[in-house]
Amino acid sequence: MQVTPYLSFNGDCEAAFTFYERCFGATIGAMFRYGGSPMANQAPAGSPDKIMHGSVTIGDLVLNGADAPMDSYEEPRGFSLSIQVKRVDEADRIFRDLADGGRVVVPLEQTFWAARFGMVIDRFGIPWMINCEGAGEAA
Repeated sequence: MQVTPYLSFNGDCEAAFTFYERCFGATIGAMFRYGGSPMANQAPAGSPDKIMHGSVTIGDLVLNGADAPMDSYEEPRGFSLSIQVKRVDEADRIFRDLADGGRVVVPLEQTFWAARFGMVIDRFGIPWMINCEGAGEAA
């Protein structure tokens, strides 16, 4: 069994996946558009170029996603995507990239369990936790 996150976007799925490609060194997979499909009449705000289903691979994780059909988008809540990194400079860069145009929830800083930990909601509304391995502060 494998669990794969499926994200809904408010018309910016392709932009989000392109951003994740740059931010994480991810690989974009297949991108299917509403236009020309049996679901063309469900395209967000009548935009046939929007993504009906797409995927992006970040490390070993495949994220699937789509632009929510016909005004059915709801802001994500109740979860975060957690990124584990080994180097502080990598944690700093990823956090900074995700925070650009987004919203910092918990600033990235050293904790008792990690060299760096922070929480951010990116410009596409997706919540992330960044955790950097390593010795944290003494308790």
